[in-house]
Amino acid sequence: MAERPAARTVTGSSGPLALVKAALPAIPGVKELPGIRKTGGEFGGLGFSGPAVRIDRYDVERYAGVCGFPIKDTVPLPYPHMLAFPLHMALMSDPVFPTPAMGMVHIENSITGHRPISVGETLTAGVWVGRALPHPVGTAYQFATTVTDASGETVWEEVSTYLRRGPRNPDAVWSSSFEEVPAGGTVWPLGADLGRRYARVSGDFNPIHLTGVTAKALGFPRQIAHGMWTMARCVAALENRLPDAVTVDVAFKKPVFLPSSVAFGSRHAGGGYEFSLTKRGSDTIHLLGRATPA
Repeated sequence: MAERPAARTVTGSSGPLALVKAALPAIPGVKELPGIRKTGGEFGGLGFSGPAVRIDRYDVERYAGVCGFPIKDTVPLPYPHMLAFPLHMALMSDPVFPTPAMGMVHIENSITGHRPISVGETLTAGVWVGRALPHPVGTAYQFATTVTDASGETVWEEVSTYLRRGPRNPDAVWSSSFEEVPAGGTVWPLGADLGRRYARVSGDFNPIHLTGVTAKALGFPRQIAHGMWTMARCVAALENRLPDAVTVDVAFKKPVFLPSSVAFGSRHAGGGYEFSLTKRGSDTIHLLGRATPA
């Protein structure tokens, strides 16, 4: 990755309006307008920093309720992604970023929590995305997030990998070393409204998650669960067994169509855990992951 220049500070936003802005560069006729048109040329990287944000208990408890975490005085491990996601959208919507946000597929995610984060702390997030990486079925972009506390200490980090499908790259090698874990006896029935519920707490209102009608308009037979919800729900199932400093890596394999039922499996491995989420009564794997001490 190239040397990072100073990140621009932006407010960043999520929600339906942010999704509309992100979709504009993919709409014929609109995508050529000034301020929307992708500028083209070689992309060397781009970074944004958000404002300092005080972690609000009400927001944390809403998120915890949707994702299956207990209510505590510390935030769930994936929660700081709520600070990163608006910056992801701002980066993808920037004319300098080479591809439209619509059509980007979240394929992997890695989170490291260096210590528990308390409700009420003030945090600042910064996100950097570098050059495109060759992928066997297109190109991938890795969005690296760093979250610092009021003293400037790094307390949380994340790498979100998004795929832009395109011409195949037969020589590209994409290493993803996740072990398959058999489904366990824990089954979660997922309602048709799960995508809308998670959207309200996360700000991710991508139409593929909301209703059957909006998902079909974008090529899906019906709405699908957010990948970050599936990750969060798996982490919630393991939370009381994880150390304070921990890294969780996941690969998103197949979409979870809603409504449906999914089975969670886990096992000890290398001082941590390997886990999976599969379609109930099927060999369809939705997610593979691992949690290791950081």
